[in-house]
Amino acid sequence: MQIQYFRDLPLSSEVMKSIEELGFDNLFPIQAQAIIPLLEGKDVIGQAQTGTGKTAAFGIPMVERLNPNISSVQGLVLEPTRELAVQIAEHISRFSKYASFKVLPVYGGEPIQKQIRALERGVHIVVGTPGRLIDHLKRGTLNLASVKIVVLDEADRMLDMGFIDDIEYILSKVPANRQTSLFSATIDKTVMTICNKYMRKPEKILVSKDEIALTQIAQYYMVLNPKNKFEILCNILDENHIERAIIFCKTRIGTSTLANKLRARGYDAKPLHAGFTQPQRDFVTNAFRKGRLTLLVATDVAARGLDIQGITHIINYDIPLDALVYFHRIGRTARMGREGTAITLVGYGEIEELNKIRALTKTNIEKLE
Repeated sequence: MQIQYFRDLPLSSEVMKSIEELGFDNLFPIQAQAIIPLLEGKDVIGQAQTGTGKTAAFGIPMVERLNPNISSVQGLVLEPTRELAVQIAEHISRFSKYASFKVLPVYGGEPIQKQIRALERGVHIVVGTPGRLIDHLKRGTLNLASVKIVVLDEADRMLDMGFIDDIEYILSKVPANRQTSLFSATIDKTVMTICNKYMRKPEKILVSKDEIALTQIAQYYMVLNPKNKFEILCNILDENHIERAIIFCKTRIGTSTLANKLRARGYDAKPLHAGFTQPQRDFVTNAFRKGRLTLLVATDVAARGLDIQGITHIINYDIPLDALVYFHRIGRTARMGREGTAITLVGYGEIEELNKIRALTKTNIEKLE
């Protein structure tokens, strides 16, 4: 019987508190399969795309198993690019918000002195690119003698970029009795060579790309001038047969403002964000659940745990900055095998965000004129 929810995992109250704040509720397939073996200290090979929730799959067990009272580097995550190093470090910081871990991204293209000062002050988890990690090792500014957990993330990309020797050099500086996990979109011979050389009886977890394909959801996007966004939203609401929809905004203020503007236009809309008290949130959520409210204008944190049947449309009024959030959002529709529609409004300057989302899914996101 596979665990379905984060609350059913054997996690400490500190880690659980940050997970609840992030609004994580249901486990993604890679999380459901990888978290328990990693918590048990086993080595794991996970085949998973970016966007399947794998950062939480390795980040949460890492935070759970390390000791914040020992001020040396105990966790090491290798990433192929500086962007990923920054992003993953930020995610792990969020999981460890109440567990008092210091997480540092280490990458090239930034003055090394700043990183050296941070390392001197004491860091528990380092997320870095191979080149800059080696630079620190050779200068003696990074010591990996206390590392208990190593994660090789996006392993196929690191190998494609020619980092094999660098990875081997870094692993030679880490204690042999560590836990190692490797995540890769493709598992080929080169990746398996690394696994066979550096891992002990690893558990293999394969998550197909289809897990995030969301085939029952018709996905659309519209590129627009941000000045016309509200009018275009009203057109969408008028033209589509919408019984129940969630409209996502980036901020609390944006959420309240948009709900007010919609109500002034005669739409049945209410806001929902983390600034509400629990009774206020329950009141709005129940009205929406029972069909007494057509449009829920919400932030990500407010809507993460919502499991409401009969949501026909998800409208991304603000495109999410994290591509993974897009899948969390649109997964609120098409529950229980029903069809659903997702429409994303993309400002002229936000095409890159849209491309990140498209890179994560096999499904077609169609352009609306």
